[in-house]
Amino acid sequence: MLRPAHSSLVQLAIPDEVILRVAGLTKHFKTGKAAGEILRAVDDVSFDVPVGRTLAIVGESGCGKTTTARCILKALQPTSGSIWFRTASGTVVDLATLDAEQIRPLRTELQMVFQDPYSSLNPRMNVRDIVGEPLVIHGVQDRAEIEQRVGELLELVGLRRDHMTRYPNAFSGGQRQRIGIARALALRPRLIVADEAVSALDVSVQAQILNLLLDLQDAFHLSYVFVAHDLSVVKHVSDRVGVMYVGRMVELAACEPLFERPLHPYTAALLAAAPKPDPSRRNATRPPCGEAASARNPPSGCHFHPRCPYAVDRCRQETPAWREAAPLRFVRCHRAEELELPGVEPQAAVLAEA
Repeated sequence: MLRPAHSSLVQLAIPDEVILRVAGLTKHFKTGKAAGEILRAVDDVSFDVPVGRTLAIVGESGCGKTTTARCILKALQPTSGSIWFRTASGTVVDLATLDAEQIRPLRTELQMVFQDPYSSLNPRMNVRDIVGEPLVIHGVQDRAEIEQRVGELLELVGLRRDHMTRYPNAFSGGQRQRIGIARALALRPRLIVADEAVSALDVSVQAQILNLLLDLQDAFHLSYVFVAHDLSVVKHVSDRVGVMYVGRMVELAACEPLFERPLHPYTAALLAAAPKPDPSRRNATRPPCGEAASARNPPSGCHFHPRCPYAVDRCRQETPAWREAAPLRFVRCHRAEELELPGVEPQAAVLAEA
């Protein structure tokens, strides 16, 4: 898909049910350690997010999940690629071409829930000011109106109105994350990027926050990009799952088919590595040996081949293409059709049972 040179506002043949289309997204960083040395944090990533649905992005630490999320919101400027977003008016805009001033009006439609509920809230601001700050930035000046809307938002996420006078140190981790969610909802966004939104919380609190996000999605028809590394969390909240490895997306599929029969050996290895409470249900596939490749100096061919038990010479020499191996199932593997990789039973990964 070519980006028009004259304008970032265009009418494209993107299906009406798609709110976000990421095409060929790439983000490189200059490391400064050697002339011309770069870190390929995100390398040619593409996916769609349907309206009112959740796309989860999973992978090991350092695979590029968070960088992808920050590029979508223009917290980082992509090196190349397109980020097509359908606004509330129906116009499709390429966020990758917008500068800070141009994207500011769209901040009301794009918001983020951060990973750490302890560092993402200003300890010197009370809850009213934290949740109300987006309203002030976007032109709401009446203090009574701000207080009214903040109170409504707190009740919406399971807190009380009288909490607005307190400071973050008075709350637990789960309560702080509820405050962060209320802040993200303040401008009534259509797309929320949740970056490891429950990874810092206890399991029982994780379930509460995840169920809250699902309830809010139903109530406000929200679309989510959910970044995570916990597959039980992903299974509980997502409609589609994208698996990343060393900056590349290696598999993208609906949640159930991906868990039941992965097409990429790395996806199968991730599923095998997920803890299972019942020893009799352990997966026959072993977790991958060795450490993940470096995005600064990735292997030739398929980045996963040094850890893949199914690798052949072609995997070591030729970079696999991103292709649709089955209807609505995308994979980056030369041998996807010929491998029979084990998945997991659906109930083995459901957090709601905890």
